[in-house]
Amino acid sequence: MTGPPGARDDAALVAAVLAGDSRAFTELMRRHKDAIYRFIRRYVGDADEAYDLVQETFVAAWSALATFDSAKPIRAWLRRIALNKCRDWTRRRQVRRFFFAADSIDAAGGVAAAPVAESEPETERQLAALDRHISKLPAALKEPLILTQFEGLSHKEAARILNISPKAIEMRVYRARAHLTSALALPHEREG
Repeated sequence: MTGPPGARDDAALVAAVLAGDSRAFTELMRRHKDAIYRFIRRYVGDADEAYDLVQETFVAAWSALATFDSAKPIRAWLRRIALNKCRDWTRRRQVRRFFFAADSIDAAGGVAAAPVAESEPETERQLAALDRHISKLPAALKEPLILTQFEGLSHKEAARILNISPKAIEMRVYRARAHLTSALALPHEREG
């Protein structure tokens, strides 16, 4: 296939990488890094940790690229790698807390929210609270919620990534939303 790297589809870029063109992998990263960052950021709730995990995701993808099935979308494959990196991060964090009796990373200084204009402090506070509560959800609820509500995947697509049924995705998203609704309901908001 000829033309600039931006004109090639993901499968062609993977083929080019496997043929020795490292610039093609740079193009794959450029195309998918923002979506992978958003996914990881919502999972872990910390911007700095998310950047590190994005790097780990692409390092792992580079190492395993020969195993990629080009008949499937690379974005789903990258999300699966990112999900595994997030799960590893969660396990490491739990082990660290156990051995060092450390406070939660979230408790240490709060969770950075998505950038919001300074003129909207209430929105900023709400986004920070949402990020904090999402990051604290159990993985079984957090993963389907992030994949469907924030990443825009269908229940069927999310089910394939998580290896569960679409009905299970639906139920877990419902439970996650109910938990977040309850957790984010503040007394002054209820009074209305």
